[in-house]
Amino acid sequence: MFTGIVAAIGKITEVQAFDDANAGVRLSIDAGGMPMTDVALGDSIAINGACMTVVEKTDRSFKVDVSRESLNCTVGLDAVREVNLEKALTLAERLGGHLVSGHVDGLGVVHSFAPVGESWQLVIEAPHELAKYLAYKGSIVVNGVSLTVNRVEDLASTRACRFSINLIPHTVQMTTLKQLTAGARVNLEIDLIARYVERMLSLEQK
Repeated sequence: MFTGIVAAIGKITEVQAFDDANAGVRLSIDAGGMPMTDVALGDSIAINGACMTVVEKTDRSFKVDVSRESLNCTVGLDAVREVNLEKALTLAERLGGHLVSGHVDGLGVVHSFAPVGESWQLVIEAPHELAKYLAYKGSIVVNGVSLTVNRVEDLASTRACRFSINLIPHTVQMTTLKQLTAGARVNLEIDLIARYVERMLSLEQK
């Protein structure tokens, strides 16, 4: 489990494809400012919101294996680039964001990203199947960052769902979200509680 509070901006420094093209890749990642002293082999680290297992590590870097299925369901894990990093949550830590599983539910597309006063407004279009999980003042994870939805609009023409988020300067500075532009794809994870509520309601209706 994670909180969606980014620990550091790291960087994928190498993408090594396995011999079998369908087997995925091994990523080498510079941990940036995230301490690695308490990370062990087998530990989980969220990379742009996707939970991955550490298979090798040094004092300043680590490696993970990303399956072909994970590559097909996410963005940002297939090339050298900066990424948001977060270690798995421990019971001794504050839950600063919200409960995050590190399992990407779908890909969104940035509609716009622009400054509004001292903050920034990020507008994303989510696929239709995620629309029912998005709510005003609800939680959403974008590329591993826990954020609060400020507005939701269902688009009849495309059946997509457009939602708006306000980002404070600290969030922009401390994450890779500052690199987003219109048309960019992002990893989305819906709120864990919303997932269980939907499941319970669907069973009651049967």
